[in-house]
Amino acid sequence: MQELFSDKTKFELWRKIWLTLAETQMELGLTSIRKEQIDELKQFAMNINYNVAEAKEQEIRHDIMSHVFAFGQQCPNAEPIIHLGATSCDVVCNAELWQIKRGLEFIKEQIISVARNLVHFTELHKNLVTLGYTHYQPAQPTTIGKRATLYIQDLLMDLDSLEFVEENTLKARGIKGTTGTQASFLQLFNGDETKVKELDKRVSQKLGFENIFSVTGQTYPRKVDTKVLEMLAGIGTSAHKFAVDLRLLSNLQMMEEPFEVSQTGSSAMAYKRNPMRSERMTSLARMLFTKPTNAYQTAANQWLERTLDDSAIRRIDIPESFLLADSVLILYANITSNLVVYEKQIAKHLQRELPFLATEEILMRSVAKGKSRQEIHERIKMHSKEVAKKMKLEAEENDLFERIAMDKEIPMNAEELNELAQTPSRFAGRAEHQVNEYLSEVVKPRLKKYENFTSVEMNVKV
Repeated sequence: MQELFSDKTKFELWRKIWLTLAETQMELGLTSIRKEQIDELKQFAMNINYNVAEAKEQEIRHDIMSHVFAFGQQCPNAEPIIHLGATSCDVVCNAELWQIKRGLEFIKEQIISVARNLVHFTELHKNLVTLGYTHYQPAQPTTIGKRATLYIQDLLMDLDSLEFVEENTLKARGIKGTTGTQASFLQLFNGDETKVKELDKRVSQKLGFENIFSVTGQTYPRKVDTKVLEMLAGIGTSAHKFAVDLRLLSNLQMMEEPFEVSQTGSSAMAYKRNPMRSERMTSLARMLFTKPTNAYQTAANQWLERTLDDSAIRRIDIPESFLLADSVLILYANITSNLVVYEKQIAKHLQRELPFLATEEILMRSVAKGKSRQEIHERIKMHSKEVAKKMKLEAEENDLFERIAMDKEIPMNAEELNELAQTPSRFAGRAEHQVNEYLSEVVKPRLKKYENFTSVEMNVKV
């Protein structure tokens, strides 16, 4: 990702676009362009004389024209045809869109990698019953695997958003000229609109785009950036949710991120096992959340056909958004490749709360034996309040079952209550079946589409 958004890649893309433009103009019959000029451009397309471009930019304060000058110094025969009929955004916008297109493919590969890790983890722990939490308070049990399906679902929604952007939002700006009217190219081709339209189409296709914006001002629509950055921020949301959950579970000693043999958790407290990767994920994700706001303001401030106050902020926000999303997903993949699960701690927390969770079944069984629901409810409430108070004030164990077994008004004996304690899965509903159904019916068919998927090569090829 760093290479993709590097200056080297950007300047190589500029030269690729100048070469593609000239080559296509020649194909369409522009007689002022000769094959030997094209060959000369190809010879130096990936051999950039940066020192010349840098010196020229110090003089004229224009990056595109500095590189046009530098390219022309290497290709004196082709110098007259470089950037012919074009405006800066014919080059810059298409280059940026190319970078975004490739960046999305890299991000897609990372999402799929994390999702596969989570599928494996989910299958391993689909029937491991654990205490569920709402409001971060003990609630009905679920399973570790069922909880993990929620993280997979978030990632698949991110994948949906990414594919929507790829298929519906991301297009080439094309070759449209200064204000998007193609006036300069119409003049070059002596008023032949068919050739001007074909130039727009061919150059875009050669750059790897299937679709082209039908109309633009000077730039591609900055609305595109809002959709791209929204999608990347959504990945941050998914990762943040997972990372915070893991940090909470780490405190409860139920689950942990991988911890290396020689890893140090604290400079002072040698025993510490801080969830530093998950903490880093939440930190980077929070920065990622801020990026769409800038894109909204930039898109809203595009006066008429264009204003240049979009340039500097986009050169920061677009690369940073991709780098942040990439970093978050690298961490996410690393953590999910070797999550640590402490089954006995999970069972301990579950057993501590299980008597409370079983009270509804105790109530129903009592009614089935002829008791009044309201009366039994009052008895259970009284015992539950007393037990909860002692657990909090005196740190006592949960003895609700013992109290109920001794209550002559409640028709449940110790053996029956022990049966409830020994089968916690009865309180997890359809959790395991939901996991099986979700993975087989939704997740695996979705990921099968990417069975052999790898992102495109990074190199800018001429």
